[in-house]
Amino acid sequence: MTGLLWLVPALPLASAIALLLLRLPRPVAATFGAGSVGLAALVALLASISFSSSGETAYELTLWTWMSIGTFNPGITLHLDALSMVMMGVITGVGFLIHLYSTEYMAHDDGMQRFFAYMNLFVASMLLLVLGDNLLLLYLGWEGVGLCSYLLIGFWYQDSANGAAAQKAFIVTRIGDAAMALGLFLLFAELGTLDIDTLLARATEMWQPGNGTAIAAAALLLSGAVGKSAQVPLQTWLPDAMAGPTPVSALIHAATMVTAGVYLIARMHPIYELAPPVMTAVALAGAATLLIAGISALGQSDMKRVLAYSTISQIGYMFLALGVGAWSAAVFHLMTHAFFKALLFLAAGAVMLRLHHETDIFKMGGLRKKLPAAFWSMLIGGSALASLPLVTAGFYSKDVILLEAWQNGSPNIGGTWLWLAGLIGALLTALYTFRMIFIAFFGEAKQDAQPGTEHSWRVLIPLGVLAVLSIIGGFIHLPLESVLPGAPGEHHGTTATILKLIAGVTSLAGIGLAWLMFGRGEQTQSDSAIARFARSGCGFDWLYDRLLVRPVVAIARLNRDDILDGVFTIIAWGNTALHRGLSATQTGNLRWYASAIAGGVIILFALAQVL
Repeated sequence: MTGLLWLVPALPLASAIALLLLRLPRPVAATFGAGSVGLAALVALLASISFSSSGETAYELTLWTWMSIGTFNPGITLHLDALSMVMMGVITGVGFLIHLYSTEYMAHDDGMQRFFAYMNLFVASMLLLVLGDNLLLLYLGWEGVGLCSYLLIGFWYQDSANGAAAQKAFIVTRIGDAAMALGLFLLFAELGTLDIDTLLARATEMWQPGNGTAIAAAALLLSGAVGKSAQVPLQTWLPDAMAGPTPVSALIHAATMVTAGVYLIARMHPIYELAPPVMTAVALAGAATLLIAGISALGQSDMKRVLAYSTISQIGYMFLALGVGAWSAAVFHLMTHAFFKALLFLAAGAVMLRLHHETDIFKMGGLRKKLPAAFWSMLIGGSALASLPLVTAGFYSKDVILLEAWQNGSPNIGGTWLWLAGLIGALLTALYTFRMIFIAFFGEAKQDAQPGTEHSWRVLIPLGVLAVLSIIGGFIHLPLESVLPGAPGEHHGTTATILKLIAGVTSLAGIGLAWLMFGRGEQTQSDSAIARFARSGCGFDWLYDRLLVRPVVAIARLNRDDILDGVFTIIAWGNTALHRGLSATQTGNLRWYASAIAGGVIILFALAQVL
C-alpha cells in the first residue's frame, strides 16, 4: 500500500481544483470536499500500516523530475519515515474531522464551495510540506499553506477587518519566509544539494559544532519557523487570524500551518545540533513565547482569541523541547495538542452556532446545561490543555517536555530556568483555560441559545472522537527512534517523580485559582492597566505599530506622488518642451529656412577655422 502514497496529497489537491473549476450543489460540494480528505486519511492509514510492518526505516516514491539544471535535479519525490508518518496521520485524521464538522458549520454559507476548495488546498500543501524529500518541495508546500491561510483568514472578505487580518498574517509570515529562502540558498551553495537526507549527511561530515555557516543556516531556517509557528517576535498575526471561520482556526492551529515550524526544526535537527547558539535561541524563544502568550490569554474576552493565545503558548512548549534536544517530546506534544486544540475550537464553534456567533465569554454564562455537548467537549479539551494530571493527554506530553528541560537544559542556559518557565506557563495555562470555561459555562445565563440545541451527527462525531483522543492520546507510542535521536522513554527515579508531582500540583493549583477568581458570581471584564496590557498581547502590536507601521505609512504619504515617477515625469516634460520649441521653428516660410541654412553654414565654417 505504500505505493499509493501519492494519493494522500493528490486526493485533496484534485478535489480543490475541481471545486474551484466546477459549479456544484452545496451538498455535493460538501461531500466532495470532506470525502476527499477522508479518503486521503484512509490511504494514509493503510500506507502507514504497510510501512510499519515492512520493517523499513524510510520509503521513497519518485513521481517525476521537477527540473534539471546541471547537477541540480530536484524531483517530485515523497519520503515516508516515522516522522512524516506521524505528521501525515495528524494532518489527514484531524483534518478530516474538521472537514466533517465544516459540512454542518458552513452549510448555509453562500461561499461553501470556495471554502472547501481552499481547505483542501491547505491540506494538500501541508501534506506536500511534510512528505517532500527535498527542501525545494518542502518550501513549495510551505508557501502553499501561507497562501491558503491568507485566503481562509480573509474568507469573509466583505468585512474590511477580515481582509486586514489576512494581510497581516501574509506579511508577517513573509518576513520569516524570506529569511528561510536565504537559508535554502546558503545550504545549496555550501553543500550542493537540497535533498534532505543527502544535505544532512554532508553537513555532518563537513561541519563541526559551532561552525559559522551551520549557525547562519540554522538561524535563517529558525526565522521561517518562528514566522509560521507564531513565536516571538513574529507571533502577532495569529490572534487576528480568528477573523476566519472557526473550522479554519481549528485547521490552522491543530493540524497544519502553526505546526510547520516545529516539523522543520525537527526534520533539520542535525543542522541545529551543529549550531549550539541557535539551539539556545530556539529554547529561549519557546520559553518567552509560552509566558507572553499565557499572560495575554488571561486578558482576553473573546473565546477564540483565548484559544489563539493558548496555541501560541503550546507551540512555545514545543520550541522549548526542540531547544533542549527533546525532539521526540516536541512531536509528541504536537500530536496531543492537535487533538485537544481541534476539540476546543470545534466546541467553541458549536457554542457560536447556538449563540448567534457570539464569542464574548462575558456575554455567555450558564451554558453547561443548555449546550451539554459543547460543555463536555470544552471541559475535556480544556482539561487536556491545562494538563489535568493522569487523565488527559496534555499532561503526559507536557510532562515529558518539563522533565527533558530539567535534565538537558540548553547549550548556554541551565535546565532549571527553562523548567521553571515551563512550570509557570503551566500555571497560567490552567488559569486562563478554566477562567474561560467558568465564565462561559457556569454562573447565570446571559442569553438564550437558538432553538434546536441538539447538534447534528456531523458536529457530534468529530467532538466525540477528538474528546476520546484528548484523553487516551497520551498513551500513544510514537516510533520516532529511527528518525530522531534521544527518543524519550519512561522517566524513573526520585527526581522524575518529584518533578511529575510538582507539575501535577501546579496544574491543579491553576484550576483551583480559576475557580476562586471566576467560578462564582457575576463576572465583568477588568479595565485595570494590567488587564489592558494583557488584552493587548503584552503590547507587541502597539510597539510594532509605532516602530514599523507608522513610519512606513508616513513615508508612503510623503512619497504619495512617488519621487522616482517624478524623475521620469521631468524627462517627459523636457521632451515635450523641446518638441514644442522645435515645432515653433516650422513656420513654412522658405526665406526663413534659407536664412537658417545660410547661418548654419557660416557657423560651421567659423568653427572649422577655429578648430
